[in-house]
Amino acid sequence: MTAKPPIFATLGCRLNAYETEAMKRLAADAGVEGAVVVNTCAVTAEAVRKARQEIRKLRRDNPNAKVIVTGCAAQTEPETFANMDEVDAVIGNSEKMAPETWAGLAPDLIGDTERVQVNDIMSVTETASHLIDGFGTRSRAYVQVQNGCDHRCTFCIIPYGRGNSRSVPAGVVVDQIKRLVDRGFNEVVLTGVDLTSWGADLPGEPRLGDLVMRILKLTDVPRLRISSIDSIEADENLMLAIATEPRLMPHLHLSLQHGDDLILKRMKRRHLRDDAIAFTEEARRLRPDITFGADIIAGFPTETDEAFENSVKLVTDCDLTWLHVFPYSAREGTPAAKIRNTVNGNVIKARAARLREAGAAQVDRHLAAQIGKTHRILMENPRMGRTEQFAEVRFDSDQPEGQIVDACVKGILDGQLTV
Repeated sequence: MTAKPPIFATLGCRLNAYETEAMKRLAADAGVEGAVVVNTCAVTAEAVRKARQEIRKLRRDNPNAKVIVTGCAAQTEPETFANMDEVDAVIGNSEKMAPETWAGLAPDLIGDTERVQVNDIMSVTETASHLIDGFGTRSRAYVQVQNGCDHRCTFCIIPYGRGNSRSVPAGVVVDQIKRLVDRGFNEVVLTGVDLTSWGADLPGEPRLGDLVMRILKLTDVPRLRISSIDSIEADENLMLAIATEPRLMPHLHLSLQHGDDLILKRMKRRHLRDDAIAFTEEARRLRPDITFGADIIAGFPTETDEAFENSVKLVTDCDLTWLHVFPYSAREGTPAAKIRNTVNGNVIKARAARLREAGAAQVDRHLAAQIGKTHRILMENPRMGRTEQFAEVRFDSDQPEGQIVDACVKGILDGQLTV
C-alpha cells in the first residue's frame, strides 16, 4: 500500500508558515503517514474560531486520518482542542519543532504517546533556526531570525504562545542567507515575532541594525527585506542601513496598533502617536522612496469617537500605504479582556471598515504616483512581480520567474501596476 504523506494546513503569520515547512521535514524524517496537521494562530478570538472550523472541515474531508493540532492556539488553550472529537493529538509550539515528538507520533500516531504534549513555553531558550534554509516561492525566501516576545501588550496573547524572545546568532543567519543566494534566491525576508528585539539575549546585545549591516556586508543577497518592526525600537544602525543600503528594501511594516495616546497607554505600547509620526518622517527623510504598512486595531475597549479619529488621521499623518486592520476581539487571559468594552460589535466593524477604506485610498494614491517611473521588479510568477516597495506589477508577457526585471509603469488595473 502506498504511503500517504501528511496534509498540512497553516493559519496565521509567516513564522507559522516557516515552521510548517520545518514540520514537513520532521514528519517525513520520522515516517509519519496518513495524518492531518493543523498549525493554528491565536492572535484573535476569531483566529481560534477559524482554527476549530478548519479542523472540522479537514476531518470531514479526511475521515480516516489522524488529526494533529499545533501552533499558538494549541499552546495557549490546549484543552479547547483536546476536547474536540475531531482531534487526536495536541502539540505545543516548542514540541512541534522537536524531532523526538514526531518520532513518537510515527508508529500509529498516538499509541503510548501522550495525547496532549504542551509544556511551559516560557522555559524555552532556543530557536529552531537550523531546521530549514528558508521557504517561499522561487523568488523570495523567508528566514527566521527571532522568536517569542518579552513585551506584554494588554491585548496580545502571542507571548504566551511563543514564549520569551530568543535570537538566532548572526553567524547562523549569515550562513543561511549565503546558502539561499547560492541556490538562486534574489530576495530574503527576515522574519520573527518581535524582530526589533533581536540580539538582546546574545553576547554583547547586538541590535537588529547590526544584523542587517552584517548580512549586507557579508552576503551578496540582491534584496533584503524586513517583515515587521516596532518603530520605537529602531536602532542607529538600522536607520543607517535605511539611508545608505539600496539592497535593503524601502518598505517597512510597523506595529503601531493605534493613533491615540491614551489608548496606546492602555494597550501598554511603548510609543506615543508623535513617536510614530517622527519615525516615519525621519525614515522618509533618509530614504525618500520608502513606504510603510502598519497594524492597527479598531474598537479597543474605551475607544471613543475622538480616539478612533486619531487612528484614522494617523494613516495620513504617517503616510501609511498598506494596512492590516484588526477589529478588536477580547482574548481570554489578556489584561484587556478584563476591561469593559464600551464599543459595541457593530461600531467596531464600522470603524474597521473605515480604516480599511483609508488604507485603500492610500494604496490608490501610491500606485498613481508610480505611473511613468521605472521600477526594479522581482518576478513572483511569469506575469506578476513586486516593486521594491512591495506593490504588485502585472505584465502582459511572460517574464523569468525569480528574476529582477526593470520596467516602466504605464498604468493601473484592478489594484495592480501595469507595464
